Amino acid sequence: MLSLKSALVATCVLASFAISEAVHAAEVKPQHAIAMHGQPKYGPDFKHFDYVNPTAPKGGLIRLGGFGSFDSFNAFIPKGEVVDGMGLIYDTLMTSSNDEAFTIYGLLAESVEVPKDRSWITFHIRPEARWHDGKPITAEDVKWTFETRMEKGAPSFRYYYADVVKAEILSERSVKFTFKSNENPELPLIVGQMEVLPKHYWETRDFAKTTLEPPLGSGPYKIKTFDSGRSITYERVGDYWGANIPVNVGQSNFGEIRYEYFRDGAVTVEALKGGAIDYRAENISKTWATAYNIDEVKNGLLIKEEVAHKRPQGMQGYIFNTRRDLFKDPRVRQALSYAFDFEWSNKNLFYGQYTRTRSYFDNSELAATGLPSAEELKILEPYRGRIPEEVFTTEYNPPSTKGDGRIRKNLREADRLLKEAGWVIQGKQRVHKDTGAVLDFEMMIAQPATERIALPFAKNLERLGVTLRVRTVDASQYIERYRKFDFDMTTQVIGQSMSPGNEQRSFWTTEAADTPSSRNLIGIKDPVVDELVELIISAPTREDLVTRTRALDRVLIWGHYLIPNFHLSYDRLIYWNKYSRPDVVPMRGTSFSTWWYDEAKAAKLNSLQGKSN
Repeated sequence: MLSLKSALVATCVLASFAISEAVHAAEVKPQHAIAMHGQPKYGPDFKHFDYVNPTAPKGGLIRLGGFGSFDSFNAFIPKGEVVDGMGLIYDTLMTSSNDEAFTIYGLLAESVEVPKDRSWITFHIRPEARWHDGKPITAEDVKWTFETRMEKGAPSFRYYYADVVKAEILSERSVKFTFKSNENPELPLIVGQMEVLPKHYWETRDFAKTTLEPPLGSGPYKIKTFDSGRSITYERVGDYWGANIPVNVGQSNFGEIRYEYFRDGAVTVEALKGGAIDYRAENISKTWATAYNIDEVKNGLLIKEEVAHKRPQGMQGYIFNTRRDLFKDPRVRQALSYAFDFEWSNKNLFYGQYTRTRSYFDNSELAATGLPSAEELKILEPYRGRIPEEVFTTEYNPPSTKGDGRIRKNLREADRLLKEAGWVIQGKQRVHKDTGAVLDFEMMIAQPATERIALPFAKNLERLGVTLRVRTVDASQYIERYRKFDFDMTTQVIGQSMSPGNEQRSFWTTEAADTPSSRNLIGIKDPVVDELVELIISAPTREDLVTRTRALDRVLIWGHYLIPNFHLSYDRLIYWNKYSRPDVVPMRGTSFSTWWYDEAKAAKLNSLQGKSN
């Protein structure tokens, strides 16, 4: 039993703590936005983002191309082939601007409260926010969304929000999220990016199952019609509750958005040229260089343009599934990279359009260059002996050639590395001297157009006694095998933002490697990488974030987990000349949501097409 003195001391301590908490809470003021670092660009009274046309007309139709098929409208679970465009029907608590590194502004939330240490955040829902059935959006919806997605949603969500302790309802329109610590400053922002779902709709349905029942949303669009696996049309909600709030002004301008599905990119291109779809972001260099040399482009009926941007390119590469015994030795992975002749491919296949990717954060200040800085060394030195020594001594650059197809020097180095790892030539085959295993593996691809890049790579590997089989599978099989990590090698695009954070757990960590449907397709299991990811998440300043990201970049790239491919610093767009977009292009590139249907252009186009017919 406590003595009277001890009891009084304890009471005073508790009272002091309560007073401190109350004072701390009183210092937290409602705010309209949160910047990851620094201050928001746009003040509390801003009317619209700088990169929109606030008077853009509403209406008109735009038709886009989808790939493969679809069998589900539930985008939040690791099942089914989800239809394109589902994000159009949902609103998030807050939304990012496209001309800042990472700042979010109120959408469903009219204001937020967050302390300086970012150990919690409270969202205050706008009183006018409504579901498409007219019912108000409440704190209960937010809490239910979070808890349901944590329990039944895709694994990436659980990694993303792993540091959230709880969500609690403070009032009908206020909900508070409490975090494990104050060492994850990004967490309030990424919680704010969460799509909110209607509890009253899902209570009578199984959230864990795929569905083709059009779900209830709150966003600027809703599903109008669909033909299962073939097409879907979204229509703009006429009485959309959020049409006039600042973050939405000048956006979501099309009256209808339709996705038509095609079996591959080549068919989609022909559909565009034939007028069956209206717009395409081209991702095949040969197609861009050769397929659009048609009269419609020359006469200005079809617009073909390259729009520059300043967003990080992340990494695209041929990834090794390190769960496979063949690829556990980094010397084997490094050796195989010498057989990919980017310079020849760029000259002969890509029409010189691409830049070789050499960083997981390419085209940004986050990319590691040169040797580690003094600040990076402070992070990396404790890991010396546990990470490749090249991290400290050598600037990474992928193997290169003269582009003339003669790569004997590269193949000699590959042969040396393979022999060092125990792989020797026997009867024109590369086999392991101890186990007798043959170095024979498959590259899984989803589009036939990719074969023209992979087959020259396979030919070079053949000269090393290595067999690479390139296999094209249909979209549904590709997705299923992708989720189950059922492949030897495939192409992965690892997109990065200007402010990396919690999503890195799903890309690289040990836990993610064992979780189906995570984004750690490579299967990386390295305690050093795990720790570096946590350092990025806890970075207190922009300078610290850049330094820590560069440190992670060096460890990843010298791990030889993939063969880097290539990237562009501009978008390749081709579209029929009946649309307009704002003159201002933000750093992230042109945002499709800011475009609009231009009636004058459409009328002129129809007239010219009529004459050409």
